[in-house]
Amino acid sequence: MHAPHTPFLIIGGGPAGYTAGIYGARAGLKPILIEGPQPGGQLTITTDVENWPGHTTIQGPDLMANLGAHAVHAGVDVRFGSVESLSLDGGQFVASLDTGEALRATSVLMATGAVAKWLGIPGEEEWRGYGVSACATCDGFFFRDKTVIVVGGGNTAMEEALFLTHFAREVTIIHRRNALRGERILQERVLAHPKIRVLWNTQPLHITGTTGDAPAVTGIAVRHEGVERTIPCDGVFVAIGHSPASSLAAGLADLNPDTTIWVEPGTARTSLPGLFAAGDVADARYRQAITSAGMGCMAALDAERWLSALPPAALPDSP
Repeated sequence: MHAPHTPFLIIGGGPAGYTAGIYGARAGLKPILIEGPQPGGQLTITTDVENWPGHTTIQGPDLMANLGAHAVHAGVDVRFGSVESLSLDGGQFVASLDTGEALRATSVLMATGAVAKWLGIPGEEEWRGYGVSACATCDGFFFRDKTVIVVGGGNTAMEEALFLTHFAREVTIIHRRNALRGERILQERVLAHPKIRVLWNTQPLHITGTTGDAPAVTGIAVRHEGVERTIPCDGVFVAIGHSPASSLAAGLADLNPDTTIWVEPGTARTSLPGLFAAGDVADARYRQAITSAGMGCMAALDAERWLSALPPAALPDSP
């Protein structure tokens, strides 16, 4: 039995993937979209989104639910699951899913986004899920009236810290530099918030905690201005950014030094004909939901033009 075929396979269900699906469906490409391990992408673990045009404020999960529903309405075949490998066979792409299914595609869009970075310090792995987290919107509720640490100094760290003030008694940001990075409005909110304090020039060393039947974080050891000490806390939130989820493209297409997928400037075309990339997996500069959606639009248009130039024999009918 032949594997199901689509002219346009989309891997990833964030703003880039859903937008590409909408444009691809409207172009008659019959796209199949595999949502991946985090359907909806990073915005599903974000609360208030204040910079999406047309909405002064919208919840991240609501925004992604709207985009997903729009894609389905447009005719995108949205499927749960994750692609475990991507290869070429006879001029067609073959995507192997964690469900055991295989899909064949003439063109593929990588819209896999990015995954949270970790510190790599002792105790981080041991207490992950027991007080160590990379997602305040996922786990903040468990820290009501508790003391928490946020490690980082960019937009991610500031957003996590502000969200945690809804639950925690005290939020301390640990930052290795002497100034926050990212959007000015977030900096102003963080520095003015009565529940948030910032420790500048501070490096995390290791996380401490209890073991046994009730493992839990008890503190984080840091080096602050050359002096080592342990800060007692109930939770540590790691917010040092994200790494592009580009492993599926490795060996197929060129990657940039930062492991984002290289795309031809002004397009979504990668170094491999028929393979396209959009969103955070290919964008290390802007990394915004709206720019990801724009790149998804570009990818669908690029794919449609590339497919239209192929001979009919290169587009087998779906079974």
